[in-house]
Amino acid sequence: MKEAMPVLTAGTGLHETLALLTSQLRPDANHKEDMVFLRDVFSERSLGYLMKIHERLRQYERQSPTPVLHSVSCLAEDVVDELQSRGMSPEERELVHLLTSPHLMALLSVHDTVAQKSFDPVLPPLPDDYEDELEEESVKIVRLVKNKEPLGATIRRDDVTGAVIVARIMRGGAADRSGLVHVGDELREVNGVSVIHKRPDEISQLLSQSQGSITLKIIPAVKEEDRLRESKVYVRALFDYVPLEDKATPCQEAGLPFKRGDILQVVTQDDSTWWQAKRVGDSNLRAGLVPSKQFQERRLAYRMKVGTLPNPKSPKTPAFDQACDKVSPKCKAVAPSCGQVFSWEFYSAGLRRSFRLSRKDRQGSSSNGSDSGDSDFLTYEEVTRYQQRPNERPRLVVLIGSLGARINELKQRVIAENPHRYAVAVPHTTRPKKAHEKEGVEYHFVNKQQFDADVLNNKFIEHGEYKENQYGTSIEAIRSVQSKNKMCVVDVQPEALKRLRTAEFKPYVVFVKPRVPDSRRRRTTAASSPGGAEQGRVTDEDLQEMRQSAIQMDQQYGHLVDRVLIKEDSASACTELRSILERLERESFWVPLSWVRT
Repeated sequence: MKEAMPVLTAGTGLHETLALLTSQLRPDANHKEDMVFLRDVFSERSLGYLMKIHERLRQYERQSPTPVLHSVSCLAEDVVDELQSRGMSPEERELVHLLTSPHLMALLSVHDTVAQKSFDPVLPPLPDDYEDELEEESVKIVRLVKNKEPLGATIRRDDVTGAVIVARIMRGGAADRSGLVHVGDELREVNGVSVIHKRPDEISQLLSQSQGSITLKIIPAVKEEDRLRESKVYVRALFDYVPLEDKATPCQEAGLPFKRGDILQVVTQDDSTWWQAKRVGDSNLRAGLVPSKQFQERRLAYRMKVGTLPNPKSPKTPAFDQACDKVSPKCKAVAPSCGQVFSWEFYSAGLRRSFRLSRKDRQGSSSNGSDSGDSDFLTYEEVTRYQQRPNERPRLVVLIGSLGARINELKQRVIAENPHRYAVAVPHTTRPKKAHEKEGVEYHFVNKQQFDADVLNNKFIEHGEYKENQYGTSIEAIRSVQSKNKMCVVDVQPEALKRLRTAEFKPYVVFVKPRVPDSRRRRTTAASSPGGAEQGRVTDEDLQEMRQSAIQMDQQYGHLVDRVLIKEDSASACTELRSILERLERESFWVPLSWVRT
């Protein structure tokens, strides 16, 4: 016979309900562990105590009791004084002992606090002569209570009047939360100390040293500005910023440090030189100062002019896999179905590398990119959240890699695991078709005249020559993959990124670099590396080249990268890349705002 649940009345307490619920928990064959867990949780003594406290508080709210006395502590002191003023009986001595015991005194003090509802900080009284110097209607006395946090305001000296003026209010700071201090207010005194003849740095030090309550004498601005509205402007930082190293910032403590790639919410751009911003995902709600885009560009232009900053358009040594005069190629066939255009492998001083066309064979294909409108300097890029919708084409995934990354092998493995979801762009070539090859499967076979015409019409994202044959990857080949609702995965030389970074493709760029062991671990790594001793013979010079390659690629193209994949081995790298591709289909990511504007 099934046991009926007990009936709960309106007067049943919460802890009683919990006790009844615990008694009704019965182990179930399919959920025995869950029932045991719930019984253990509900049976906790501390939880029962909390429930009782909750009931007492609810009862207090319903009854709204009025205290008989608001100062029981004073009454206890008066009783003790009265008893001690004359001879005491044993009972009176015991009463005095009880009333002066620390625990009872603490209890009485808590009673008085609750009865008087004195929960707010106690502020000292205002001095009597505070309003003698100025008329009452022209003075505003502001008293703030702050902890060790900054006040959240910066000041400046007016060039004409010499007055100390509030220059800006930092969002989320103590001054902003109070709503009593505004941009343009004139500051006269801080905690009774006149600041009229003090330097701004002395005033800032005085403000920072003030703890607890801080009293300001302020002459309000003629027209107080409206409270700053929450901005919806988001930018991706394209450089690192350390306020403590910036001598131009009006207040280093108010600066917001950030790293390249951080997403910033720009709170206000009212100041053309210094924006206020917050890092997205940061638990700190206070905004900080960051250099504006225009100001940062001016600084970088000046540094380049005086020679302390390299020209951003000056050529540098390529940081990716590339041919060099000292290499002796040992070519081998690559699976044609993988779509690799002009890839072979070679050994140089024992280092096995994935290789692509050299710059001299590319015939300046990177000049076809859409970088003409880009700024010369890397500052900020306005971004927004984007998630692929069901009716949209999948995003393009672009792999770039430093020396030793072997990104073509990584791409092949991921596509081979799921060819129905992922594919490569079929390349074009002018070489003759072999007997086993099919048009549009391994390659698109065209004659040289057609290939040259396509080059002139900017139809290739990159192209080059190998053994007197032309090879290239076309824009249409990528579109063909996406039209089949497949995610196209390509590996390109980094110069092609600017050509691909368009609203049409919305590329997600993955920078793959190998984990390079230090020279002390090199022999251990060589002995345990798959492929035997021939693959493991890596010199210190090779390792240094790989490190330098990764550093140079990060410096030149890191601002275009969405994800860095450090390749420990092929299996783990393949798993990580597969996870990235799956997340792209179901999660939202930050993309340039121009990609989603309609």
